Amino acid sequence: MTTMKQVNIHAAKTQLSALIDDVVKGTPFVIAKSGKPLAKVSPFQEKVAPRFGAMKGKMVIPDDFDRMYEDEIYEMFGGLEQ
Repeated sequence: MTTMKQVNIHAAKTQLSALIDDVVKGTPFVIAKSGKPLAKVSPFQEKVAPRFGAMKGKMVIPDDFDRMYEDEIYEMFGGLEQ
């Protein structure tokens, strides 16, 4: 197991640009005060919302989807007439 680089607050302030360059390249680090870890700095990963139509062609919806199990549903509700 690899330990993460730990930097004290003063060093983080004076070396911030170089530390951020390392983070962008995939090397996160921890900011510590008196040897106690306070914060982890890692690359920002934006969550991407699924785009409309992303499942197109990956699944089949039957033509009668809106009527599937229609008879069973009517029976469950007391056999109401259709």
